[in-house]
Amino acid sequence: MFDFQNLELAIARQRVNRAELALERAEEMLNEECGVGINLALCCRITSARRRVLDARARLMKIDRTNHPLRAAAR
Repeated sequence: MFDFQNLELAIARQRVNRAELALERAEEMLNEECGVGINLALCCRITSARRRVLDARARLMKIDRTNHPLRAAAR
């Protein structure tokens, strides 16, 4: 039987990794001195990337808690 929890965990980990990578890239672009207009757009992009990272981590922790070995043993 296929384990959907493992798939869900893998997808959540990918989401965290992608969000962190997008945040890193945006912060690197901000350091390149592209101009005020572009920097303002990058600040918005960084803010939304940080939010995605936090949301992805929260979702991963929520899934991971339900899959924790101590919780599984208690069932």
